[in-house]
Amino acid sequence: MRLIPAPAGSGIVFRRTDLDNFEIPATGRNVAKVSYATSLMRQGVLISTTEHLLSALIGYGVDNIIVEIDNLELPILDGSALAYVQAFQQTGIKQQRRRREYIRILKEVEVREGSKFIGVYPGSGYQIDYMIDFPAPIGRSTFTGDLASGDYADLIAPARTFGFKEDEAMLRDMGLIRGASGDCAIIIGAGQVQTGPLRFADEFVRHKVLDLIGDLALAGRRIQGRVVAERAGHAMHTALVQRLLRDRSAWELAHLYDEKPALQPHTPMHLTAAHA
Repeated sequence: MRLIPAPAGSGIVFRRTDLDNFEIPATGRNVAKVSYATSLMRQGVLISTTEHLLSALIGYGVDNIIVEIDNLELPILDGSALAYVQAFQQTGIKQQRRRREYIRILKEVEVREGSKFIGVYPGSGYQIDYMIDFPAPIGRSTFTGDLASGDYADLIAPARTFGFKEDEAMLRDMGLIRGASGDCAIIIGAGQVQTGPLRFADEFVRHKVLDLIGDLALAGRRIQGRVVAERAGHAMHTALVQRLLRDRSAWELAHLYDEKPALQPHTPMHLTAAHA
Protein backbone atom coordinates (compact mmCIF):
# COMPACT_ATOMS: atom_id res chain seq x y z
CA MET A 1 0.00 0.00 0.00
CA ARG A 2 1.17 3.51 -0.81
CA LEU A 3 -0.33 6.86 0.21
CA ILE A 4 -0.09 9.72 -2.31
CA PRO A 5 -0.93 13.40 -1.69
CA ALA A 6 -4.04 14.58 -3.53
CA PRO A 7 -5.31 18.05 -4.54
CA ALA A 8 -7.61 19.97 -2.22
CA GLY A 9 -11.20 18.79 -2.46
CA SER A 10 -10.25 15.26 -3.56
CA GLY A 11 -11.20 13.53 -0.35
CA ILE A 12 -9.94 10.02 0.39
CA VAL A 13 -9.82 7.75 -2.67
CA PHE A 14 -8.71 4.11 -2.86
CA ARG A 15 -6.98 3.04 -6.07
CA ARG A 16 -6.58 -0.65 -6.99
CA THR A 17 -3.25 -0.71 -8.84
CA ASP A 18 -3.79 -4.40 -9.68
CA LEU A 19 -7.01 -3.52 -11.52
CA ASP A 20 -5.95 -0.77 -13.95
CA ASN A 21 -5.94 1.86 -11.17
CA PHE A 22 -9.68 1.51 -10.59
CA GLU A 23 -10.75 4.09 -8.01
CA ILE A 24 -13.23 3.81 -5.14
CA PRO A 25 -13.95 7.02 -3.18
CA ALA A 26 -14.28 6.53 0.57
CA THR A 27 -17.90 7.60 0.85
CA GLY A 28 -21.06 6.16 2.34
CA ARG A 29 -22.56 5.36 -1.05
CA ASN A 30 -19.79 2.81 -1.66
CA VAL A 31 -20.21 0.83 1.59
CA ALA A 32 -20.35 -2.89 0.82
CA LYS A 33 -20.96 -5.85 3.13
CA VAL A 34 -20.18 -4.93 6.70
CA SER A 35 -19.66 -7.48 9.47
CA TYR A 36 -16.29 -7.80 11.17
CA ALA A 37 -14.71 -5.07 9.03
CA THR A 38 -15.81 -2.21 6.80
CA SER A 39 -15.59 -2.83 3.07
CA LEU A 40 -16.14 -0.56 0.08
CA MET A 41 -17.34 -1.64 -3.36
CA ARG A 42 -17.85 0.12 -6.67
CA GLN A 43 -18.83 -1.63 -9.89
CA GLY A 44 -17.98 -4.99 -8.35
CA VAL A 45 -14.49 -3.95 -7.21
CA LEU A 46 -13.88 -4.44 -3.49
CA ILE A 47 -11.67 -2.81 -0.86
CA SER A 48 -11.78 -4.49 2.56
CA THR A 49 -10.83 -3.55 6.14
CA THR A 50 -10.67 0.18 5.52
CA GLU A 51 -11.58 1.41 9.00
CA HIS A 52 -8.15 1.60 10.67
CA LEU A 53 -6.54 3.68 7.92
CA LEU A 54 -9.60 5.92 7.60
CA SER A 55 -9.55 6.44 11.36
CA ALA A 56 -5.88 7.42 11.27
CA LEU A 57 -6.47 9.88 8.43
CA ILE A 58 -9.43 11.62 10.08
CA GLY A 59 -7.83 11.44 13.51
CA TYR A 60 -4.60 13.03 12.29
CA GLY A 61 -6.30 15.61 10.08
CA VAL A 62 -5.59 14.32 6.56
CA ASP A 63 -8.42 15.26 4.18
CA ASN A 64 -7.11 14.59 0.68
CA ILE A 65 -5.15 11.48 -0.25
CA ILE A 66 -4.99 8.63 -2.76
CA VAL A 67 -4.51 5.18 -1.26
CA GLU A 68 -2.87 2.86 -3.77
CA ILE A 69 -3.20 -0.84 -2.99
CA ASP A 70 -2.52 -3.97 -5.04
CA ASN A 71 -5.00 -6.26 -3.29
CA LEU A 72 -8.51 -6.21 -1.90
CA GLU A 73 -7.55 -5.87 1.79
CA LEU A 74 -5.57 -3.19 3.58
CA PRO A 75 -2.64 -4.27 5.78
CA ILE A 76 -3.75 -5.12 9.32
CA LEU A 77 -0.31 -4.26 10.77
CA ASP A 78 -0.54 -4.62 14.56
CA GLY A 79 -4.33 -4.32 14.61
CA SER A 80 -4.32 -0.62 15.49
CA ALA A 81 -3.84 2.70 13.66
CA LEU A 82 -0.51 3.44 15.37
CA ALA A 83 1.80 2.56 12.48
CA TYR A 84 -0.18 4.80 10.13
CA VAL A 85 -0.01 7.75 12.51
CA GLN A 86 3.71 7.24 13.05
CA ALA A 87 4.23 7.29 9.27
CA PHE A 88 2.25 10.55 9.02
CA GLN A 89 4.35 12.06 11.80
CA GLN A 90 7.61 11.07 10.11
CA THR A 91 6.51 12.30 6.67
CA GLY A 92 4.62 15.42 7.71
CA ILE A 93 1.44 16.89 6.27
CA LYS A 94 0.95 19.98 4.14
CA GLN A 95 -1.69 22.62 4.70
CA GLN A 96 -3.63 23.28 1.49
CA ARG A 97 -5.11 26.57 0.34
CA ARG A 98 -8.71 25.42 0.32
CA ARG A 99 -10.46 25.79 3.67
CA ARG A 100 -11.38 22.55 5.40
CA GLU A 101 -15.08 21.72 5.47
CA TYR A 102 -16.86 19.94 8.30
CA ILE A 103 -20.28 18.33 8.51
CA ARG A 104 -22.03 20.36 11.19
CA ILE A 105 -24.90 18.39 12.70
CA LEU A 106 -28.15 20.38 12.90
CA LYS A 107 -30.53 17.79 14.35
CA GLU A 108 -30.42 14.28 15.76
CA VAL A 109 -30.07 11.21 13.53
CA GLU A 110 -30.38 7.82 15.23
CA VAL A 111 -30.15 4.10 14.42
CA ARG A 112 -31.49 1.45 16.82
CA GLU A 113 -31.38 -2.34 16.71
CA GLY A 114 -32.57 -4.07 19.86
CA SER A 115 -30.18 -3.10 22.67
CA LYS A 116 -27.77 -1.58 20.16
CA PHE A 117 -27.89 2.13 19.47
CA ILE A 118 -25.98 4.93 17.75
CA GLY A 119 -26.93 8.55 17.25
CA VAL A 120 -25.40 11.87 16.26
CA TYR A 121 -26.50 15.22 17.70
CA PRO A 122 -25.61 18.91 17.41
CA GLY A 123 -22.56 19.90 19.42
CA SER A 124 -19.15 21.53 19.34
CA GLY A 125 -15.97 19.70 18.41
CA TYR A 126 -16.27 15.97 17.66
CA GLN A 127 -17.55 14.54 20.92
CA ILE A 128 -17.79 10.77 21.35
CA ASP A 129 -19.58 8.76 24.04
CA TYR A 130 -19.16 5.02 23.50
CA MET A 131 -20.25 2.08 25.65
CA ILE A 132 -19.40 -1.58 25.08
CA ASP A 133 -20.61 -4.66 26.93
CA PHE A 134 -18.83 -7.96 26.22
CA PRO A 135 -18.33 -11.23 28.11
CA ALA A 136 -15.49 -11.40 30.63
CA PRO A 137 -12.76 -10.32 30.83
CA ILE A 138 -13.89 -7.22 28.88
CA GLY A 139 -17.18 -6.51 30.60
CA ARG A 140 -18.78 -3.10 30.42
CA SER A 141 -16.56 -0.16 29.51
CA THR A 142 -17.22 3.44 28.49
CA PHE A 143 -15.36 6.21 26.70
CA THR A 144 -16.03 9.94 26.71
CA GLY A 145 -13.86 12.32 24.74
CA ASP A 146 -13.49 14.90 22.00
CA LEU A 147 -11.52 14.21 18.83
CA ALA A 148 -10.90 17.95 18.50
CA SER A 149 -8.57 17.73 21.51
CA GLY A 150 -5.69 16.61 19.27
CA ASP A 151 -4.95 13.55 21.45
CA TYR A 152 -5.92 10.91 18.88
CA ALA A 153 -2.33 9.77 18.28
CA ASP A 154 -1.70 9.06 21.94
CA LEU A 155 -5.07 7.93 23.26
CA ILE A 156 -6.85 6.17 20.37
CA ALA A 157 -4.43 5.15 17.60
CA PRO A 158 -2.52 2.52 19.66
CA ALA A 159 -5.66 0.58 20.63
CA ARG A 160 -5.71 -2.83 18.92
CA THR A 161 -8.54 -4.88 17.51
CA PHE A 162 -9.64 -7.89 19.55
CA GLY A 163 -11.40 -11.21 19.13
CA PHE A 164 -12.49 -14.31 21.02
CA LYS A 165 -10.61 -17.57 20.49
CA GLU A 166 -13.84 -19.55 20.33
CA ASP A 167 -14.93 -17.58 17.25
CA GLU A 168 -11.77 -18.39 15.29
CA ALA A 169 -13.01 -21.50 13.44
CA MET A 170 -16.26 -19.80 12.40
CA LEU A 171 -14.45 -16.71 11.12
CA ARG A 172 -11.89 -18.74 9.17
CA ASP A 173 -14.72 -20.74 7.59
CA MET A 174 -16.15 -17.38 6.44
CA GLY A 175 -12.81 -16.58 4.77
CA LEU A 176 -11.92 -14.00 7.41
CA ILE A 177 -8.90 -13.50 9.72
CA ARG A 178 -6.72 -15.78 7.58
CA GLY A 179 -3.64 -13.84 8.63
CA ALA A 180 -4.70 -13.22 12.20
CA SER A 181 -2.31 -13.88 15.08
CA GLY A 182 -1.35 -12.46 18.44
CA ASP A 183 0.87 -10.00 16.58
CA CYS A 184 -2.08 -8.19 15.03
CA ALA A 185 -4.90 -8.55 17.56
CA ILE A 186 -5.75 -9.01 21.22
CA ILE A 187 -6.88 -12.62 21.54
CA ILE A 188 -9.25 -13.57 24.35
CA GLY A 189 -9.84 -17.16 25.41
CA ALA A 190 -10.89 -19.09 28.49
CA GLY A 191 -12.07 -15.88 30.10
CA GLN A 192 -8.74 -14.10 29.92
CA VAL A 193 -6.50 -12.07 27.61
CA GLN A 194 -4.04 -14.48 25.97
CA THR A 195 -1.88 -11.88 24.24
CA GLY A 196 -1.06 -9.37 26.94
CA PRO A 197 -0.13 -6.96 28.21
CA LEU A 198 -2.81 -4.48 27.22
CA ARG A 199 -1.67 -1.05 26.08
CA PHE A 200 -4.49 0.57 28.08
CA ALA A 201 -6.66 -0.82 30.84
CA ASP A 202 -9.64 0.05 28.63
CA GLU A 203 -8.03 -0.78 25.28
CA PHE A 204 -11.16 -2.58 24.06
CA VAL A 205 -13.47 0.43 24.14
CA ARG A 206 -10.73 2.67 22.78
CA HIS A 207 -10.46 0.39 19.75
CA LYS A 208 -14.22 0.59 19.21
CA VAL A 209 -13.84 4.38 19.18
CA LEU A 210 -11.00 3.99 16.66
CA ASP A 211 -13.34 1.93 14.45
CA LEU A 212 -16.14 4.46 14.88
CA ILE A 213 -13.95 7.36 13.74
CA GLY A 214 -12.86 5.36 10.69
CA ASP A 215 -16.39 4.32 9.75
CA LEU A 216 -17.81 7.83 10.18
CA ALA A 217 -15.05 9.09 7.88
CA LEU A 218 -17.27 7.70 5.13
CA ALA A 219 -19.45 10.77 5.59
CA GLY A 220 -16.70 12.42 3.52
CA ARG A 221 -15.64 14.99 6.12
CA ARG A 222 -14.96 15.19 9.83
CA ILE A 223 -18.14 15.60 11.83
CA GLN A 224 -18.89 18.55 14.09
CA GLY A 225 -21.29 17.25 16.69
CA ARG A 226 -21.74 14.60 19.37
CA VAL A 227 -21.86 10.87 18.68
CA VAL A 228 -23.35 8.46 21.21
CA ALA A 229 -22.98 4.69 20.70
CA GLU A 230 -24.04 1.72 22.83
CA ARG A 231 -23.01 -1.81 21.85
CA ALA A 232 -22.72 -0.64 18.24
CA GLY A 233 -20.38 -1.99 15.54
CA HIS A 234 -19.37 -1.51 11.92
CA ALA A 235 -22.84 -2.19 10.51
CA MET A 236 -24.49 0.38 12.76
CA HIS A 237 -21.68 2.91 12.29
CA THR A 238 -22.07 2.82 8.52
CA ALA A 239 -25.88 2.71 8.73
CA LEU A 240 -25.69 6.00 10.63
CA VAL A 241 -23.50 7.49 7.89
CA GLN A 242 -25.94 6.48 5.20
CA ARG A 243 -28.97 7.75 7.12
CA LEU A 244 -27.20 11.03 7.86
CA LEU A 245 -26.24 11.62 4.24
CA ARG A 246 -29.79 10.88 3.07
CA ASP A 247 -31.27 13.51 5.41
CA ARG A 248 -29.88 16.75 4.01
CA SER A 249 -31.84 18.75 6.60
CA ALA A 250 -29.78 17.17 9.40
CA TRP A 251 -26.47 18.83 8.55
CA GLU A 252 -24.71 21.65 6.78
CA LEU A 253 -21.17 22.27 5.58
CA ALA A 254 -19.13 24.55 7.83
CA HIS A 255 -15.56 25.85 7.73
CA LEU A 256 -14.97 26.31 11.47
CA TYR A 257 -15.85 24.44 14.62
CA ASP A 258 -18.23 26.26 16.95
CA GLU A 259 -16.09 27.70 19.72
CA LYS A 260 -17.00 27.07 23.31
CA PRO A 261 -14.50 27.55 26.16
CA ALA A 262 -14.78 23.99 27.43
CA LEU A 263 -14.09 22.46 24.02
CA GLN A 264 -11.12 24.35 22.66
CA PRO A 265 -8.58 22.23 20.70
CA HIS A 266 -6.17 22.13 23.65
CA THR A 267 -8.74 20.47 25.93
CA PRO A 268 -7.57 16.89 26.55
CA MET A 269 -9.75 13.84 26.02
CA HIS A 270 -11.36 12.50 29.16
CA LEU A 271 -11.54 8.74 29.52
CA THR A 272 -13.69 6.81 31.95
CA ALA A 273 -13.98 3.05 32.25
CA ALA A 274 -16.14 0.74 34.30
CA HIS A 275 -15.53 -2.99 34.09
CA ALA A 276 -18.18 -5.51 35.10
